[in-house]
Order: sequence, then C-alpha cells, then structure tokens
Amino acid sequence: MIKTFTLILACAITFTVKAQTTPATQPFGKIDKADLELKSCDFEKDANAMILFNKAEVYYDQQANIVSNRHRRTKIFNTNAKDEGNVRIEYYSANRMQYITGLQAQTINLNNGNIEIIKVDKKQIFTEVVDKNHSALVFSFPNVQPGSVLEYKYTVTDQRFWNFPDWYFQGDLPNRYSELKTNIHELLYFKNLENRVQPYAVDKTDGSNTRTRAIANIPSIPDEPFMTTKADNAQRLLFQLLSIKGGFSQNFSDTWAKVGADMMDDEELGGQLGKKLTGEEVIIAKAKAMKTDDEKIAYIFAEVKNTMKWNERYEKYAEDGVSKAWEKKTGSSGEMNMMVCHLLKKAGVKVYPMLTSTRSNGKVNPGYPNSYQFNNVVAYIPVDSTKQYVLDASNKYNLYNQVPANLLNTFGLAMNKDANSYEMIFLQNENPIKQFVLVNAEIKPDSKVTGTASLVNYGYKKVNAVEKYKTAGEKKYIDYLRDDNNSLKISNIKMEDMDIDTLPLKQSMDFNLDLTGSDDNYIYLNPNVLGAAKTSPFLSTNRFTDIDFGYRNGFTLVGRYKIPAGYKVESLPKSASMAMPDASITFRRIIAEQDGTIAVRYVIDSKKSIFFKEDYPDFHEFYKRMYEMMNEQIVLKKS
Repeated sequence: MIKTFTLILACAITFTVKAQTTPATQPFGKIDKADLELKSCDFEKDANAMILFNKAEVYYDQQANIVSNRHRRTKIFNTNAKDEGNVRIEYYSANRMQYITGLQAQTINLNNGNIEIIKVDKKQIFTEVVDKNHSALVFSFPNVQPGSVLEYKYTVTDQRFWNFPDWYFQGDLPNRYSELKTNIHELLYFKNLENRVQPYAVDKTDGSNTRTRAIANIPSIPDEPFMTTKADNAQRLLFQLLSIKGGFSQNFSDTWAKVGADMMDDEELGGQLGKKLTGEEVIIAKAKAMKTDDEKIAYIFAEVKNTMKWNERYEKYAEDGVSKAWEKKTGSSGEMNMMVCHLLKKAGVKVYPMLTSTRSNGKVNPGYPNSYQFNNVVAYIPVDSTKQYVLDASNKYNLYNQVPANLLNTFGLAMNKDANSYEMIFLQNENPIKQFVLVNAEIKPDSKVTGTASLVNYGYKKVNAVEKYKTAGEKKYIDYLRDDNNSLKISNIKMEDMDIDTLPLKQSMDFNLDLTGSDDNYIYLNPNVLGAAKTSPFLSTNRFTDIDFGYRNGFTLVGRYKIPAGYKVESLPKSASMAMPDASITFRRIIAEQDGTIAVRYVIDSKKSIFFKEDYPDFHEFYKRMYEMMNEQIVLKKS
C-alpha cells in the first residue's frame, strides 16, 4: 500500500522549488564583515556562541522523496564554545531510506582585516555506524578560534514520504534567525503541532503550497534544575501526516491504536515476545510454584536484572533478537524487558509490552500519534483498577512495585494484541515519596556535636541511595551525605534492607560536627544536620522551563540536641509554618527547649510534582524562605 501511495504521489508532483534568500540569511560563502567583527549576542550577552541563521527548505521531489536543504551559520565568541566546531548529523540509513549529499563546510575568520575561508577537507568527513538502522556524518571545523564563523550546508533525502521533518526553532544556542520553508503537495494533509511563545518574524505563503515561517532573536534554552529535555521546552513545529486527499485508502499511524498494532506486528518488537530463552523452563517452573503474582513478578524481574547486563542503550526494538541477547547475557533495555514480558506470561501473569519515553528522550505528546516519540519498551502489569506495575530491568536498582523515576509524568502505550487493545496511560506516582531523618546528639562545650542519626528512605529515595552506595562505594557515599560540609564526620554507617523491594532503606550512623563560627561565649548550631541541602536549588530569579520533580516529596527531620552544662539558649528560632498560595507545598518548623534539650522538627509536604514556569515567582520566593527557615541557627550563650 505504501508503494502505491508513493507511485501516485510521484506522478502528481511536477513543481519546481527555486532557492530564495531572505534578508536575514545569505548564500553559502557570502558574509558581512560585521558578523565577523561581532563580539557578543545582542539579546543574550553571556552566550559563548550564537547561531547567525539556521534555515531549511523542505519539499517533495518528482519521486515523492522528501528533500531537505539545510544551511547553518554559527558565530564563536570565546574558547568555551570550541565544541561547536565538532558536528555530528545522525540519520536513518537502513535500506538507504535517508541519505545525505552535498555537504560543504568551512571556517570563516577575519585575518588582519581580510576574510579568510578554510574549507573542511572532504577526507576529514566520516560516516559512523550508530546501529544497524542509523548512521552519522561526523566532521570537525579547522582553525576554530574566538571570532570564527562556522558554516555548513547539506541535503537530506528521505524516501518515506510520510516522514516530514519536524523543525526546532530553539536549542542550546541563541539564534538570531531560524527559518523553515515548506512546500507540501496538495494531495497530502499534515497536522501541525506548534509550540511557540515568540511571534513569527516571517509568515508568508507563496502560491498554494509553499509557506515560509521564521522567528528572530530566539534565546537559548538554559540548563535549569529539575527541567525535562530541552526538546520538550523548545519552540518548535511538528508535522503529522493524517491523510492523502482523493479518496485513496490509507494506512497511516494517525491513531494510537494504529501505532500499537504496527509495533506489535513488527518482527523486532511484537515478533520477539514469544521467543524461547535457553534454560527458561527452570525459571518458569519456579515462578509457577509461587503463591502470589507479586512473588512471581519480583522473582522474574530480579532474575532478568541479575542475569543480564544492560548495554547502556534504550531501545524499543530487539535488533539481534531476545534469544541471542539472552545467550550473550547482554542487551538493550528493549531486549531485557521483552524477556521479562515473555517469562511473566509463561508463568501465568497478565503482562503486556508498553512503549515508553525516558526523561532524557522527552515527554510523549498524546496529540501526536507516532512511534518515534518512544525510545523504550517495558513490561506493563495492570494489577487492578487502581494499581499497575511498570517494569524496566535495564536499571538493576529499579523496584518491581514502582514506576521507574525516568518514566514518570509522561505517557506510555500499553499494547494488548490479543484483545486488540492499545491504550495510552499516564505514568505517575501519586503518593508522596518519604524520607525521615532522626538525629539524637549532644552539644559539647568545645563547640562540637556528637551523636547518632537514622535515615529511612522510601521508594525513589531508596533507589537513589542504594544506587549511589553500590556504584560509588561507601567512602564516596559518605561524602555525598556530608554534602561538602568538611566540618561533618560520619562513621559506622550501616545499611539495612537494600535488596528487599517491599521495605524502605534504613541507614544508621555516628557523626561528629565542628560548629565553626562559635567562640568562647557563644555556640551557633544549625540543626539541619543530615537533612535537606543547605542551599535552595532554585536560586535564579527567572525560570524558562517547567519544574518537574517526577514525584511528590515528603520530608521529615526530627532532632534532639542536649545543651552543654554552663550554657543557656540565647536565641531560638520560632515555630512557624508556610505554604504556597495554592497550598501545593507546605513547610512546618517546630522548635522548643525543655529540660536542657532542644527539640527540632521540620516537615515538607508536596501535593504535586510539576510546577509551571508561569508560577515560578511564587515558587522561588517559597523555596528561598523555606531554606532560610531550615538553616536558621540556634544560639547558645555561656552562663
């Protein structure tokens, strides 16, 4: 059917696209001296580099291939931008479905007032194999220095007429001008999904099918605490083919049901789910003998995690087959999780594969049905109407009864081929993830504190702690607990229930703390010992992206500090509470002194895990005040 559409489309395409230059762009090799003399970005002064222009002209050729002519020019301001001189262009090379031609690249410098152009030697342009479906064109610019302009252009030809390329106006660097010119044949109807906060500098139509859209002076997307991917937050334009006009039959994945059905018919995904694994009979027999599904799930999940080594690649396909990966004991996330699905199903557990997107890959747009948004497949178990398990064996520290943290707050596509059911499910954890810190200590007259502490971590906080402890080792883990506080010494640490998924992680330790800043008459104590960080992660007064913690935070610190003989309380922070305007986060501080002991209690309770950038002023002020209150000192005075 696809071939039929391609032939029909190729016969219908007879137009010619002519190159056209806008005032904001220039032909390859032609440059104004002003751009070479430019010292900084006008609208982002601290940028190390900026894009002078980035443009694409996309159209269909007479064979119904999508042709994309790309041209980009980048200005280097200082040595911190030297990595901009290394370029990597990935493409889908399987069966020559995509290929790149006409690459030209050059460095342009101003040398003693004269324009100097150094072309990239074609012998220094390499093609790397990424995997069996993808390749990358790789090259480096010569003589890159502050003041250089780096320019390259190339053409991408794509034989998949339905795969019209998306366009990202915004990215890592500030961009003076970003332009997309498209010519879409009248037989094709594409749905556009647009994310844009700036007005178009250009939005014009030339004829019935050609449209040019551009944005000017686009700021870069900064790296901000607890943001998702830059692609999630970028100003962009997405294309989705919905239909071919003229009443022809069609088979496009314009619904999630079609996407799921196509994936389950794919030999590298659905076709792998029944493949036999060497020695599986022993595992299946042992699982079947267990009384509950939870026991079976925990056992099989642990077997795959412990047997297999993850190759550090998230994949939604089994490229070499799950049977071969099982024999090699090494595989991708997709291969490992297809094994989990297969073994659980054989053991009698109702389980389905689910397509997911990791946090680093980006959020899934539910209004844009296609498989390209996903980079992973996991095992999905609907326990009942209120509880589901999502299993990803690629991280051996994941818990079977908890949605992996890097899959939270986006959609997964559960695929039940037997029932012809394909359902988009929002993956979240509605329960607060708790941490308790219990401190029992004595303040010494020589301005030291000695005591014991117990930490109890649940859920994701347990996963994070166990992973840090096991991968970094005890010494570095203690450094992590100290949080760069050289006055704090930790010893005799003990970890309990690290490997029991259903129990929290319990940690106990001894500690000694030097109270710097104290003198012969006063002792100053910050009671936030082994608790929250001393500094808010949200110091910036501006925010460009939404805050996504992944899960709700629940934190409690309870401390008891014995006052040394000969001292009394000079200043004690008052008990207080505060809340966000919508009560989405609350903080309580209770401090009291009785019978020579100071009792402290801090409680943080978050009611949600995502906070929008529009609400950041209130959020920033709340965090600023909360950290001030958590780190307010107790003052003791010698009697």
